[in-house]
Amino acid sequence: MRVKDVLKRIDHTLLKSNASSHDIARLCDEAKRYGFYAVCINPYYVPLASKLLKGTEIKISSVVGFPLGATFTEIKVAEARRVVRLGASEVDMVMNISAFKSGDLEYVRKEIKSVKEEIGDIVLKVIIECCYLTDDEKISAAKICEEAGADYVKTSTGFGPGGAVLEDVKLLRRTLSPNVKIKAAGGIRTFEQAVKFIEAGADRIGTSSGVKIAEEGLRSGE
Repeated sequence: MRVKDVLKRIDHTLLKSNASSHDIARLCDEAKRYGFYAVCINPYYVPLASKLLKGTEIKISSVVGFPLGATFTEIKVAEARRVVRLGASEVDMVMNISAFKSGDLEYVRKEIKSVKEEIGDIVLKVIIECCYLTDDEKISAAKICEEAGADYVKTSTGFGPGGAVLEDVKLLRRTLSPNVKIKAAGGIRTFEQAVKFIEAGADRIGTSSGVKIAEEGLRSGE
């Protein structure tokens, strides 16, 4: 797989609570230098990233209900609306994992649908946090995401006890229709790993190791 094709699938991510404006500026510079698809950042920094990436093709993705997913639906809707108005072109929303594990599947479905209806054509990725789910629950969660209008199902926040797993991506790809894409995130730190996840069915890679992945790929001469 060509290096450029891998880098164009990367969401260059910085979601640490102690990230500074200097760190975000560096993230945006790296995204421009290596040709990453998007930067993925916390809502507070969307205006800064929008300014720094103006005139480029790099997308801005911001998180909603992050990292636990357990806030109120109206808060998620308002947060999604706000980040889009400030310049985000994609939203990575955390599913209400607590409601899902409690069996309140209709609540989960309605919440995802409400956020999608609020942001319209803006890309919505729903994080189901696979590390907390059984295979049957992963299938159920993925189907709910699709029914509710999500554009992507995302494996992980990167803040849970486990990140992306190849078998989870394969399971999601078998479960979802071709209309819904997959974002693998959490613990992907090498070019080889990124390639394997793409080959398994991931359309996008979320990683804070984008520069390392890019440098490895460029050295390999792929």
